[in-house]
Amino acid sequence: MERMTRVVHVAPERLDGWLTGFGERHGEVRYDVTAAVVTLVAEDGERAVVTVPFEPLAELSREGLVAHVLRARRLGVLLVRRGGYGAGVFAGGNLVDSKVGSRHVQGTTKAGGWSQQRYARRRDNQAREAFAAATEVAVRILAPAKLDVLVCGGDRRAVDTVLEDPRLRELVPLVRAPFLGVPDPKQKVLEQAGADARAIRIELTQGVSS
Repeated sequence: MERMTRVVHVAPERLDGWLTGFGERHGEVRYDVTAAVVTLVAEDGERAVVTVPFEPLAELSREGLVAHVLRARRLGVLLVRRGGYGAGVFAGGNLVDSKVGSRHVQGTTKAGGWSQQRYARRRDNQAREAFAAATEVAVRILAPAKLDVLVCGGDRRAVDTVLEDPRLRELVPLVRAPFLGVPDPKQKVLEQAGADARAIRIELTQGVSS
C-alpha cells in the first residue's frame, strides 16, 4: 500500500474544530501525545501529525494541545532580507506594533576585474547599511516588547547578523520555528508572516491501495 502525505496549516482558533472534524471524517481516533508532536491515528488508516508550536506541551492530551495553542502570547516577528526588513509584535493574533523599511542593495554585475570588485564592495557596504537599519528597528520594536516568542524569516545570514547585536541578546533564546520564507518585507508581508508564525502545522498521511 502506497501512502500519500500532504501538509496543512490551521489557525490556532480553528484547531479544536479541525480535530473534531478529523474524527467525524475518518472514524474513531487514537491520540499519541508527546511534548513535541501529537499523532492522531484514525480507524480508516488516516494519520495526522500535529507539530506542537513554540514551547513543549505541558499537558499531554488533546485538551492540553488545544489550550496550548490558544494560550495568550506576545509574538515577535523579525524579517530581514538584503532589500528590506520588518519587525512586528502580535498579541492574540493582532499586530500591535510594527515597522518595515527598505534599503537599495545593488544587483550583481557581469563586469570583470576592477569594476566587478568595485561593485562587490558597494554591495557589501549597502548590505551592511541595510542590516544596521534592520537592527535599529529590532532594538526599537522588539527588544522592549516583553515577548514570549520570536519567529524570524527572510535570509538566515541576515537575521543572524541582526541578532548578533548585544542589545538583542535577550531575544535570542526566544527564537522558535518556523523560519519563514518571505519576499522583501512590506506591511502586508509582515502581517501575513504573523499569521503564518501562529499557524499549526499538520502532516496528513493517507493509505492508498497500489
